[in-house]
Amino acid sequence: MKYDKIIIGAGSAGAIIASRLTEDERCSVLLLEAGPDYPTLDKTPDPVKYAYGHDPNIWGMAFGHGTKFGWNYYGRTTDKSPPKLFPRGKLVGGSSAINAQIFLRGIPEDYDNWAELGNDRWSFDQLLPYFRMIERDIDIQDQYHGTSGPIITRRFKKDEWNNDQRAFYESCLLNGYDECLDHNNPYSTGIGAMPVNHFEGIRYSTALGYLSLARNRDNLTISSESLVHKLLIDAKRAKGVLFEKDNELIRAEADEIILCGGAIASPHLLMLSGIGNPNNINQYGIPVIHELPGVGQNLRDHPQVSVIWKLKPEERVDPLSSPLQIGLRYTASGSSLRNDMCTFGFSALSIEGTYHISHSPRDYFSLISQLYLEISSGQVYLGSSDPHVQPVIDANYFQDPFDIQRMRESIYISLSLGDQSPLKSLIQERVLPTNDHLLSSNSLDDWIRSEAATSHHLSSTCKMGIESDQTSVVDQFGKVYGIDSLRVADASIMPDCIRANTNVTTMVIGERIADFIRSGY
Repeated sequence: MKYDKIIIGAGSAGAIIASRLTEDERCSVLLLEAGPDYPTLDKTPDPVKYAYGHDPNIWGMAFGHGTKFGWNYYGRTTDKSPPKLFPRGKLVGGSSAINAQIFLRGIPEDYDNWAELGNDRWSFDQLLPYFRMIERDIDIQDQYHGTSGPIITRRFKKDEWNNDQRAFYESCLLNGYDECLDHNNPYSTGIGAMPVNHFEGIRYSTALGYLSLARNRDNLTISSESLVHKLLIDAKRAKGVLFEKDNELIRAEADEIILCGGAIASPHLLMLSGIGNPNNINQYGIPVIHELPGVGQNLRDHPQVSVIWKLKPEERVDPLSSPLQIGLRYTASGSSLRNDMCTFGFSALSIEGTYHISHSPRDYFSLISQLYLEISSGQVYLGSSDPHVQPVIDANYFQDPFDIQRMRESIYISLSLGDQSPLKSLIQERVLPTNDHLLSSNSLDDWIRSEAATSHHLSSTCKMGIESDQTSVVDQFGKVYGIDSLRVADASIMPDCIRANTNVTTMVIGERIADFIRSGY
């Protein structure tokens, strides 16, 4: 089989690139996806199809422990915690088909910082047309928002808010935070409804928004449940892939290979193919094709920790309502990093948490503190030469003292919000942290390290940057240094994680790289 392009991973970026490149009927594309494909909305399972509702466990089924729609990755967060789940979508649509649907952009400083690192085509001003291109914002029409894109975005109106979400909002105002009417305005901060990519209860993933318009094109072949074992490289040029489908190994060739597996799968496949750190690759008997030490390094995320209260029986909210509606973005004390913290209110929580299928009463409310710009970084590296075995994930949260300092302050802020009358009037008791956890800064820090989990925003493991930077893996056009005809285009190329949920920016990466390819870069 020979194609013009092979795209590995049909997720937030890969589905967009496949859709855009096949607009040219002369360009043949093979889109490979390790997970299942649900080609129509009618054939899509409820946890993937619906944004919320229908079942209180819908998010646990979409991205919780043992989900059939994900990779079920586990990895290290801190030395105080056992291995924890790192949800990543394994289906057509990728993580956009199973995530919590917060449709939030980074702030201008995020992208301008990328440009300052030598990626001068990635400043905020240059990316704004792509942010507008992907969205159809049904609430706000101005110079910052799109009105005709394939992904519908909206915000919950105040009369739709759960009582505990409204109390969170009112408590923030009493604590002195500004009201935020549009979290996607580039200069906004404060408390307000978060943009979400669902409409009338339906999740708008890239599978629905993009591929549904492209999948019937004669020049697009979608091969689901196809696990790529390695890239085929000859004389430092990518020529094809070897993938497994229906227990058979299949070879496919193309003029260019575009890797869109995400922040875990993309560096994993590079290393399985002999591209990366020779010490790690040689350890598993894989011939080194090209030494590229930055592969798998610079792992970034948004660690999160939750303060949890049990609500009074009469204050419980509808368990089928959307649990995420309101968010607070702010700058930590002593920080020069604007909007480096975010707190979400989470409604209708069970004592077992979101990742578990639970039949317990959903009478808990939490404030989820997220460190929106880490100083610390982690890594992904090989633990086996078997492509069926996940790589080792070390998120390495709170290595830098400023990270734990900011998270500690955020916990205290959440506790103070719980003491404001709007929230306090709903609360029966605080569950976590306990009084013992709050005895000292050291005891609270230990609890934070034991509780910290991912916000599902893994990024930056195939860093985009200049070639002289030893941590860079790709140039600003996504081209892998040292290997011809090979690109990476997904969240892994972010030089640093943006101060927002990563899905919107990953879609923009897909649009931007597709544009580069079509323009001959």
